[in-house]
Amino acid sequence: MHLLISCPPTLAPSKIMQYLKGRSSKMLQDEFQELKKRYWGQHLWVPGYFCRTVGTVTEEIIKEYIENQGQDRDDEVFKIEE
Repeated sequence: MHLLISCPPTLAPSKIMQYLKGRSSKMLQDEFQELKKRYWGQHLWVPGYFCRTVGTVTEEIIKEYIENQGQDRDDEVFKIEE
């Protein structure tokens, strides 16, 4: 999952991720009850994350990169057969 967010410099990346993971987990489990049963007492998201500042790259380039993730992927490679 790729996210491009803007936040004040006083807000720590760890707090942002804590909020995003916690809130999204609650919302997903409320909407999909089978997740609540499957992950009862466990975490929906893994504990890690990667955070990077934009630096000299423009916001438009980052947005284009995120939007094009998976465009060239061959879904047959990731096909799960039962």
